[in-house]
Amino acid sequence: MVSIHGALVQLGLDKYIHVSTPNSLAILQESFPPSAGSFKSQVSATMSQYLQFLANTGSAFWINAYPYFAYKDAPNNVSLDYVLFNKNPGMVDPYTKLHYDNMLYAQVDAVVYAMFRLGYSGIEVRVSETGWPSKGDPDETGATPVNAAVYNRNLLRRQMRNEGTPLRPSTKLEVYLFALFNEDMKPGPTSERNYGLFQPDGTIAYNVGLSALSTTSSTSSSSSSASIFLTSSADKVKSYC
Repeated sequence: MVSIHGALVQLGLDKYIHVSTPNSLAILQESFPPSAGSFKSQVSATMSQYLQFLANTGSAFWINAYPYFAYKDAPNNVSLDYVLFNKNPGMVDPYTKLHYDNMLYAQVDAVVYAMFRLGYSGIEVRVSETGWPSKGDPDETGATPVNAAVYNRNLLRRQMRNEGTPLRPSTKLEVYLFALFNEDMKPGPTSERNYGLFQPDGTIAYNVGLSALSTTSSTSSSSSSASIFLTSSADKVKSYC
C-alpha cells in the first residue's frame, strides 16, 4: 500500500485515489458491547502501522462485516430481527448508553472503538462487504431466500436514508453489498456459493425489491442523494437513486 500510494503521489493522483484494504472482523479481540471493541494482540503492532498510514493519507478503514455468521453460530442467543434490521428492542451499550437496533452498526462502532484504543479517532470506517446467503447446508441456520431478501432490502433502505452509526450519526456509513452473482464454483459450505442476487446465468436468485426501493427513493428530497453498491468477485455495479 505504501508503494502504491507513492506511485500515486508521483503521478499527482493521491488526492483523487486513496489506498486501503478490506479487513475481516476476525481482527477484533472484543466486539461486544461496541465500546469494548479492541484488536487482537497478534495484529496490534501491524494495525498501528496500518492506521498511521490511513491517517497520513486520509484513507478509510474497510471491514467485511457479516451479522449472518453471528446468528448462525448462536441462533438461540442472537435475535434474528436484530441482525436483519427488522423492528426490535435492540441493545444499549452499558458504557456509552448508545442504542443499537441492528448488529451491523454495532460491529462498525466496535472497530471505531478499537482504533480509539490505539490512539486513532479521525479515520472513517466503511463496509467493503456484507450480505446474507439465500441457501445453506442443514447446519447453516437462517440461510434462506426470505432472510436474504429482508436483510438486503432493509440494509438498502438504511443506505437511502444516508444513515450513520449511533457513534457517528452525522457520517453516512458507506456499504458494499455482497454479492451481485452467486459463485457456483466456489468451494466451502453451500452458503459460500449463494450470496448473490442473481444466478450465474443472469436469472434472479430472489427478489430483493430494488424497483420498489428506487421508486421510494425518487419521491424523497432531491437534495439528498443515495447510492447502492452491489459487488461480486468479478463485477461492481453502482446504482444511483
